Amino acid sequence: MSSSNSVTVQILDKEYSIMCPPEERSNLLSAARYLDGKMREIRTGGKVIGGERIAVMAALNITHDLLHREQAPEMATSGTTREQVRSLLERVDLALAPDPESPKG
Repeated sequence: MSSSNSVTVQILDKEYSIMCPPEERSNLLSAARYLDGKMREIRTGGKVIGGERIAVMAALNITHDLLHREQAPEMATSGTTREQVRSLLERVDLALAPDPESPKG
């Protein structure tokens, strides 16, 4: 691929140059904007610190949404689903929390 097939996207204040076929450029830009929005929501929430952790949380949220839509496309989002997502996010927060006994590096 030539450099003319390179697309620059900005995600969470960082630029990434990505090789992409011309016919997929619009989709890539849309995906980057969506991911940037999700990561900004998480960062603004203040519970997750660090770009890598924010990216993992965004990936988990997006994947959860995708899998949920595939499993129950006819169902609208309900209070139960929101509670399940909150529970999942709490478990992820706990898993990502630094271990107070481990040395900082």
